[in-house]
Amino acid sequence: MEYKQLEQLLKDMSLEEKVGQMVQLPAGMIAKEGLITGQVDNLHLPKEQKRLIGSVLGLTGAEDLREMQENFMAEHPHHIPLLLMYDVINGMETIFPIPLGQGCTFSPELVEQAARVAAKEATAAGLHVTFSPMLDLVRDARWGRVMESTGEDPYLNAELGKAMVRGYQGSGKGEALDLAKEGNIAGCVKHFAAYGAPLGGREYENVELSERTLREDYFPAYQAAIEEGCVMVMTSFNTLNRIPSSGNKWLMRKVLREEMKFDGLLISDYSAVDEMISHGIAADSREAAKLAILAGVDMDMVSNAYIRYLAELVRSGEVEERLVDDGCMRVLKLKNELGLFENPFKDGSVEKEMEILLCKEHRNLARKMAAKSFVLLKNEKILPLAKEANGTVALIGPYADTVDMFGAWSFPKKPELGVTIKQGMEAKGVVPAVSKGCFIQDEDKQAKVGQKDVYTEEELEFLMKEAVETAKSAETVILCLGEHREYTGEGGSRADITLPKHQLELLHRVAKVNKNIVTVVFSGRPVVISEVVEVSKAVLMVWMPGTEGGNAVADVLYGDVMPEGKLSMCLPRSVGQVPIFYNKFRTGRPNEEGTRVGFIHGYIDESIYPLFPFGYGLTYTDFVYSEVKLSKDTMTKEEAVTATVTVTNTGMRDAVETVQLYLWDVTGSVVRPEKMLKGFQKVSLKAGESKEVSFAITEDMLRFYNIDMEFASEPGRFVAYIGSDSSTKNGAEFRLV
Repeated sequence: MEYKQLEQLLKDMSLEEKVGQMVQLPAGMIAKEGLITGQVDNLHLPKEQKRLIGSVLGLTGAEDLREMQENFMAEHPHHIPLLLMYDVINGMETIFPIPLGQGCTFSPELVEQAARVAAKEATAAGLHVTFSPMLDLVRDARWGRVMESTGEDPYLNAELGKAMVRGYQGSGKGEALDLAKEGNIAGCVKHFAAYGAPLGGREYENVELSERTLREDYFPAYQAAIEEGCVMVMTSFNTLNRIPSSGNKWLMRKVLREEMKFDGLLISDYSAVDEMISHGIAADSREAAKLAILAGVDMDMVSNAYIRYLAELVRSGEVEERLVDDGCMRVLKLKNELGLFENPFKDGSVEKEMEILLCKEHRNLARKMAAKSFVLLKNEKILPLAKEANGTVALIGPYADTVDMFGAWSFPKKPELGVTIKQGMEAKGVVPAVSKGCFIQDEDKQAKVGQKDVYTEEELEFLMKEAVETAKSAETVILCLGEHREYTGEGGSRADITLPKHQLELLHRVAKVNKNIVTVVFSGRPVVISEVVEVSKAVLMVWMPGTEGGNAVADVLYGDVMPEGKLSMCLPRSVGQVPIFYNKFRTGRPNEEGTRVGFIHGYIDESIYPLFPFGYGLTYTDFVYSEVKLSKDTMTKEEAVTATVTVTNTGMRDAVETVQLYLWDVTGSVVRPEKMLKGFQKVSLKAGESKEVSFAITEDMLRFYNIDMEFASEPGRFVAYIGSDSSTKNGAEFRLV
């Protein structure tokens, strides 16, 4: 449809119709009776209002969505199609590792490919928009939605966020944006802004951050995705410096619209507009609607505000109708870009669903990405295991024989088609002795919703004893431990991020009869595993690996795939260290040792350093780095400095190393982080091979918000570090003149 036709359509619409386009409801509120079960119209809206809305969320399936779209368009005065949205976070039916695990791949290419698969499956299932990527910077592992983030670093988050946008919207390899093209889905950057920094890691909490911290650390990933062409942005639930984001005019109109130049559709999060009443800045839904429209929110997701009061606010003169016109037009434009006026069902096809959902190609990619997301934390020459040792391996733990490895925000309709670790081993000809050992959850610390382990002490003790007997007769124990998938995700914040106590008891009981323990840890967040690392001979962090998790774990344990993941967040030694992150500031009383000695920075009972730092990850070989060499020791704003190292694979196996560049601004007009990731490269090295790896350091990489809040570089000393993780001390100094 031509833009002039959209303008004419807007002119032909009544005020109520225009407001309706700016409203999103759950699919169950408008679908034909009997089509969807389990959803209640808790807004109690009359049918004449519901038939005018612009979007629904929460339903998938080409057949059901086609029927709903047909019925809806038949009743709409202008037959305008619905926008169909869903949370496709790390896969539609083929589930990939959670985004936190994807962050550990340090591979924009893989992340883009996974998003591309998710888009193809989602559009085949009838969807138009995914609520992804989530680009909230997270430094507090207690927060439940850490699993949806790619980690603690602004640069890595930005690179992977751009990759997701390209994958979803089909704009990779220099292709022009064409959302109507088959297999392309609209992306939605969330949550704007700083949702990942709630006080105490508590869900829906206030966020208190200086403007410098916001601009330096939290805004860059959002902005990168917007510059990559992402067509939607979602407001965050939290208050930011005491103002709810959905009513924050400075954040939405000045920062997002003016500075970041975002001209796409801005949607609130679920009921976030009405929640301004609970926050205490709106007396009722009418006032909440006024605050949201003045702040620039184009679409109200599931609240009473817009649908009940926005037209009334316009008629009373409290809100200019042009604001409604602006919001409605952005909705219409997105529908037009998706080609919905010509084809309201887009790619939805039952036949296509059957063809591509969980197809072999997609599963193979999920298996590959899962293996590359695993982080080997420890290995005392016990891994990889020998397949010839069949019959001498015990597979123990609540994750040994389960497919429930999808992550909290994944909704596969056929979870039973996932692969367990037991199945993955058997596919390699290895038949382990399997014992559950204990339950995933402790009875006194159950997951937030739904699935609960119900058991007696007698049942638990029986499983423990059975596991110990299994371990006694084995040469090696693969112990599969971890937190429940529902311990993370929205509403999954935890004050205690250790593993369940019964799992730790199982670990120690097994260790008494067999010291050859390889522990595989499943989680949706960085968990405290100090005990696990101390007791085990090898520890493999696999996060929530998805559909092909069992095959991928077996691939890595048996050396068919070399581990190459690097931590996208630090692993804390204890909960008391949280929040902990690598790019912190120095203090006036620095503590190089990390433990308390006199009146210096730190704790009296804990180190200031994490158990494992950002960027850390082992493999089945060793790498040696040469000293950093610089092309020159001074640079101007017009010239670059090239930093080079030689990396040598000193082991007996071919492997991939992720070489990381960090910069330190030694002195500045404001305090600068000790290190900042500014580049990384994947390098494949055969056994015994050496390669030079170079990074160009340009003036724009040295910019920051200075004492006057200007984004600029300052002349002075800098150190370029290149190494295998953020703790590297392998650096060389240069000056910007």
